[in-house]
Amino acid sequence: MTEPLYLEETTRVQFEATVERVVDDRVVLDRTCFYPQGGGQPADTGVIRVDGDSWRVTDVKKRDTIYHHLEGDADPPEPGATISGELDADRRRAHSRYHTAQHLLSAVALEEYDAETTGNQLYADRARLDCAYERFTDADLERIEQRLNELIEDDLPVRWYTLERAVAEKRLDPDRTRLNLLPDSITEVRIVEIGDTDAPIDQTACAGTHVENTAEIGRFEVTGRETRGPDEERIRFRLLE
Repeated sequence: MTEPLYLEETTRVQFEATVERVVDDRVVLDRTCFYPQGGGQPADTGVIRVDGDSWRVTDVKKRDTIYHHLEGDADPPEPGATISGELDADRRRAHSRYHTAQHLLSAVALEEYDAETTGNQLYADRARLDCAYERFTDADLERIEQRLNELIEDDLPVRWYTLERAVAEKRLDPDRTRLNLLPDSITEVRIVEIGDTDAPIDQTACAGTHVENTAEIGRFEVTGRETRGPDEERIRFRLLE
């Protein structure tokens, strides 16, 4: 099973690893910094190198393990080869900023409107959040934008840590963590927490990458909304440097 280095070192963009398996144009490594698509966050891209050969990593998927899809003129590296990997750093940073902003938006929507997040999708230059709410007014969106920027400017710390699922279910707020959505087979969970330890703004089970302080997010701007059904709204937003 590939060791997911991105779960601990979300700012790391270079690493070395050993090829464990090759399946057509995909390789499995013993460890990786490349984030596989999931949780509304796109996969990392970048390059892996062996001696004088290099391949673009165009997609990363997690199935039974993590598969790196390669494009290049040379045949994929052989099992046992030592590779050096390098992520597209700007893409990783953008996804981390947007993912942390999405957590703040979910927290504000739940706290002030009792609107539970039902879905999200992140990109490098924009994102959207779906939540269970009848209809946001223009005044609501202005308030949400203002509140998000207040939280960003507060320079709140962002932390992540692992807990046994039973401990997390007993200790943490189930409405925020949403542990009930995870398969029963998951016995250990990674918690992302924003704000003071004794009174966090957000505490959510999440395997995505994040910035270490809300100030890194940049300015939050609502770019639109749309109704997704009788009881679901979509908020679109972008981040400015």
